[in-house]
Amino acid sequence: MTKLAIVYHSGYGHTAKVAEHVAKGARTVEGAEVTLLKADDLVSPDSGPWDVLQDADGIIFGAPTYMGSSSAVFQQFAEASSKTWMNQGWRDKIAAGFTNSGSLAGDKLNTLQRLSILAGQHGMIWANYGAFPGYNTSTADYETAWNRAGHMIGLGTQAMTDLPADQAPDKADLETAEDFGKRVADITARWVAGKT
Repeated sequence: MTKLAIVYHSGYGHTAKVAEHVAKGARTVEGAEVTLLKADDLVSPDSGPWDVLQDADGIIFGAPTYMGSSSAVFQQFAEASSKTWMNQGWRDKIAAGFTNSGSLAGDKLNTLQRLSILAGQHGMIWANYGAFPGYNTSTADYETAWNRAGHMIGLGTQAMTDLPADQAPDKADLETAEDFGKRVADITARWVAGKT
């Protein structure tokens, strides 16, 4: 059994939708137990399901990109995790991250770097996405291409700002999210198996 936690913030529902698809992909890996947690419930180090994160073999962080960085609620969670950091509670766990914004690029790289630095602060092992960019040739189809913006450090998806969460992100980005979740669950399973 591999325990994977996905802790995310979603202001308008789009990032929550991505989180659900990351979880869907992760659950395709045999033996993967996946728990979704809202960062909103973890903004204090003394309340919320911190034990789930403690027991997890891997943690995937997810935040929308607002004004070029992770959302304030996610940052509250990150700062609340300092109590865990003091005890090195997440050291050597697998970590990964994803973000969503209204623009194709939208400074998502900055958010992904913040998530990876959070993992680094905790002594975690960062798992990148590593998928080939899907929209970088003249013959590529934007509507079906995975990893359209070519994010490698983590997953970046797009939700048009005038579309509600039941319409965005689109099918290709959600399939990309599932592929990302599967990759991180695979990496976590290999890590756990190697420790025994």
